[in-house]
Amino acid sequence: MSHEEFPTDQPAVVTCGLPYANGDLHIGHLRTYVGGDVYARALRTLGQETAFVSGSDMHGTPVAVNAEQEGVSPEEFALEWHETYKSTFPKFGVEFDNYGHTHDETNVELTTDIVRTLEEEGHVYEKEIMVAYDPEEEQSLPDRYVEGTCPYCGERARGDECDEGCGRHLEPGEIEDPESTITGNPAEYREQTHKFFRVSEFQEYLSDFLDRLEGTPNARNQPREWIEGELRDWCITRDMDWGIDYPEGEGADDLVLYVWVDAPIEYVSSTKQYSERVGPDTFDWADAWQQSGDIVHVIGRDIIQHHTVFWPAMLHGVDYTEPRAVMASGFITLNGKGFSTSRNRAVWADEYLDEGFHPDLLRYYLATNGGFQQDVDFSWERFRERVNNELVGTVGNFAYRALLFAHREFGGAPDADLSEEVRERIETAIDDFAAAVNDYSVREAGDAAVALAGFGNEYIQRNEPWNLVDDDPERAAQVIRDCVQIAKAVAVLFAPVAPGTCEDLWSQVGGEGSVHDAEIDAALEPPAADLPEPTELYEKIPEERVEELNAKLEERVAAASDDDDEDDDTTDMTDFDPIESDRIDFDTFEDLDIRVGEILEAEGIEGADKLARLVVDIGVEERQIVAGIKQLHDLSDLPGTRVIVLANLEKAELFGVESNGMILAAGDEADLLTTVGDAVPGERVQ
Repeated sequence: MSHEEFPTDQPAVVTCGLPYANGDLHIGHLRTYVGGDVYARALRTLGQETAFVSGSDMHGTPVAVNAEQEGVSPEEFALEWHETYKSTFPKFGVEFDNYGHTHDETNVELTTDIVRTLEEEGHVYEKEIMVAYDPEEEQSLPDRYVEGTCPYCGERARGDECDEGCGRHLEPGEIEDPESTITGNPAEYREQTHKFFRVSEFQEYLSDFLDRLEGTPNARNQPREWIEGELRDWCITRDMDWGIDYPEGEGADDLVLYVWVDAPIEYVSSTKQYSERVGPDTFDWADAWQQSGDIVHVIGRDIIQHHTVFWPAMLHGVDYTEPRAVMASGFITLNGKGFSTSRNRAVWADEYLDEGFHPDLLRYYLATNGGFQQDVDFSWERFRERVNNELVGTVGNFAYRALLFAHREFGGAPDADLSEEVRERIETAIDDFAAAVNDYSVREAGDAAVALAGFGNEYIQRNEPWNLVDDDPERAAQVIRDCVQIAKAVAVLFAPVAPGTCEDLWSQVGGEGSVHDAEIDAALEPPAADLPEPTELYEKIPEERVEELNAKLEERVAAASDDDDEDDDTTDMTDFDPIESDRIDFDTFEDLDIRVGEILEAEGIEGADKLARLVVDIGVEERQIVAGIKQLHDLSDLPGTRVIVLANLEKAELFGVESNGMILAAGDEADLLTTVGDAVPGERVQ
């Protein structure tokens, strides 16, 4: 593993957390897989040798419980869902180099080998523990077969995780007031022999590992409370029939391995299967996992502990490559509320496609709507706004108008040298893209391309080539040559986020082969002289479509509520987004430069449904700020209004207009934050 900037000389492996093979996928699940796919594609664009792998998690009690309810074997149940996932991901452009599952021969053999090595190295021992038992059914109750009270926070919890409270991993025997989920009766504790992994021996290593770990801040910071406190050993066996048997001859003949032993090993197994298919000359799994690979895990934040404590300790114990980075995503809410599968309150993956929307629209929304570790709210209204304003109004508008003008007036890219201004702007976009990849930000990678398209809109509007064709044809040719180059660069830089539509754009700028084989330097390679007549990349979503989609959702929720009055689900059903679990320290807050400002001018931005351009006095200077308040406020009433401004936010370009700061507002109605006293423009908010 290296800590050099990407691209490195070492092979990279990007993985996504394994989905449990036990239910339909909705857009909340897709956020992680789209994020992983965008990141893997972006690495390849930089020229990084990369394998993108994952697989279905076939084992564990969730699968066993649901299979029992369906009246089929766990293997039959899980394989059916595995095949569903395997066919669904590509429909959203999520193209794994290999997608396996934890019950296949490769993973069973590799898991057995790794556990046997851990045992031989003295990292595993036996211990008598108390486990929950259902006397009525005469069986042990591992993990989700038992529920009760979390011993740490007092909330309702499953046997292996405090899912409704502190989120802590729970060992067998820890849960208080245990109840059997099979019968609903109180369970009792009985003594049983199990195998334990000596995680406590790796405390110093794990502390140093977290110092080296890259990725999102939550993945680096959240595990420290476990590492720096009492690090307890980890029970790695369960008393159940479904799973990978503990290696023969090791004194645990009736036990299977805990699902979180074999699940992450699937990352290695899936990479190995990829190597076996394409050959080690194309990609060598052993070089990546046993020598010096750059391993990047893209996961949901609910499984940070497993990927930053247990998994790296296992890898270190068998001398495999440790992860270079962990990118942990926030959750998705729906219209400000949590998803509920029992109430059919979700936007399902198949449903989205059945509505006829291009997968790139959802990819863009999921990848760029907030930082990767932040919770993101999905609504059809916001989806429409971002598609219409940014994809249609910025990216699609620029590409179509520039290429159509080039086709009609010049038959393609004019014979002119690229101007220095445009070359420098494309180079800036390339630098921003590379910086985003090295900062593990899929949002900023996408923003680099959209901002470049926004510059293209501003450039063509400023230079008005349609007025130059007759009066100054040489200058007109120069402007359009620049615009075609910008369109080509957008195709290269935006392809990781929008692979389907950027393939179309690539063909429209005369690119050879596939845009997904093009690397970053292609953004500045001259475009083809002959260009076809372009087609529009994106279509606007009419407002009535949103009303129709919301009505369908409400109808589904109402129908499901009539059938089932119980909530089952994984996320909070409050009317507000959950409080961010990752706290910031006071020094981080002090870095925010929040000022009182006074609005001097306010006007709508032509062509943008919701965006307004404001000029705001913040005491030391006047700032131009773009805010999404055009339809929520009477802009003529705003001059003279005192507002609160985040002054040290990075500059952005929205709909071709530079925004230098952010106006703070509350809620969907953009209730502008202001002061009740006489604070003057420029005073800091503390």
